[in-house]
Amino acid sequence: MDARAIIATLRKGDTPGADALAWFAHGLADGTVSDAQAGAFAMGVCLNGLTDAGRAALTAAMRDSGKVLHWELDAPVLDKHSTGGVGDCVSLILAPALAACGVYVPMISGRGLGHTGGTLDKLESIPGFRTTLTEDQFRQVVTKVGCAIVSASADIAPADKRLYAIRDVTATVESLDLITASILSKKLAAGLEGLVLDVKCGSGAFMKSQDDARALAKALVNTANATGCPTSALITDMSQPLAPSLGNALEVIDVMRVLTGITSGRLSELTIALGGALLDKAGIGDGQAKIKAAISSGAAAEKFGAMVYAMGGPVHFVEDWARFLPEAPVIREVTAPTSGIVTAIDGETLGLTVVALGGGRQVESDVVNPAVGLSDVVSLGDRVSKGQPLARIHAARESQADEAGQAVRAAITLEDNPAPQPALVLEQIT
Repeated sequence: MDARAIIATLRKGDTPGADALAWFAHGLADGTVSDAQAGAFAMGVCLNGLTDAGRAALTAAMRDSGKVLHWELDAPVLDKHSTGGVGDCVSLILAPALAACGVYVPMISGRGLGHTGGTLDKLESIPGFRTTLTEDQFRQVVTKVGCAIVSASADIAPADKRLYAIRDVTATVESLDLITASILSKKLAAGLEGLVLDVKCGSGAFMKSQDDARALAKALVNTANATGCPTSALITDMSQPLAPSLGNALEVIDVMRVLTGITSGRLSELTIALGGALLDKAGIGDGQAKIKAAISSGAAAEKFGAMVYAMGGPVHFVEDWARFLPEAPVIREVTAPTSGIVTAIDGETLGLTVVALGGGRQVESDVVNPAVGLSDVVSLGDRVSKGQPLARIHAARESQADEAGQAVRAAITLEDNPAPQPALVLEQIT
């Protein structure tokens, strides 16, 4: 095999064969392929695309470029992936709820990206919680508890890690083929027997239009199924934050409110929809009813507490979670400048506001402040009077709270007349 020949094939608009793509993926992982060749490959795929078979072959090759886990358990091994949004902490509820339903969830997750929060950052707001485990530790927690949420080890899909960094600096991040291969190579390396995808669209998502979200959902579902993992997807609305809060510890508070029966709302509704679709696809009937029962009975909360303790967190976290989570020194309400009905929320602006407060990273080396963010954010359709709160800011300094207040007011549109509100689940792709 020769990297130049593979790149030349892409340049001509053809898709390299499966063997060639496998060779290139392993070359990315072991350094045989240079940065220049990787950049040219990414640009070739971005400009000319791959066939469906080529996309599946690239995904499988990137999955197989490193360690692929295999499980010998007495129930299905399932997982969920979201394409990212604001206030999206579904994974922290769904993983233990699925475990309470008797399946296993080895969830490999990521950190915050752009304006969206990261599941690992949220969990690390819990004192002592370790998202980095050895393979043996990961297996022990999954086997004993039923679920574990961890970061990808260096030997999971190393070809993707290399190619992703190169895509970031060569303006090839937006390629549908490369996005699909990147997402699925890491997920499928966990040895899954079933997967549900939450593909988001709207102001708080990376995909702003439903058409773009549908194209990505179809590519992901078709590719995952072609590589042997039964998969379905829900296209879901992200025209407003999913939870009332944005920020790491603040979103964990929302999670605990759902798990302990204090609140429900859109966060709970989407968790039940995704979990139900996943269980149904795995041949486990009455999926939504089972997930709902796992949450309402407290079984999911019990599994979450067991996972927290097994991964280094406090033993009594579920019983006394408010005592353990950090609080910001500056807490301030953002009030409405006029009276009106909330007709639009710019989720991306709210997400970037949390990043500016220190709740995310502007460069990779930034240290995240787990306590900062926004809470009690209004929802679409809410009627507010002048001077009533639109959100509550949690900041490290007064000056940061001032800037965040201006951004929050600019992100929330108030009008005299209500606007139509989209459904939470827009489509299902099977």
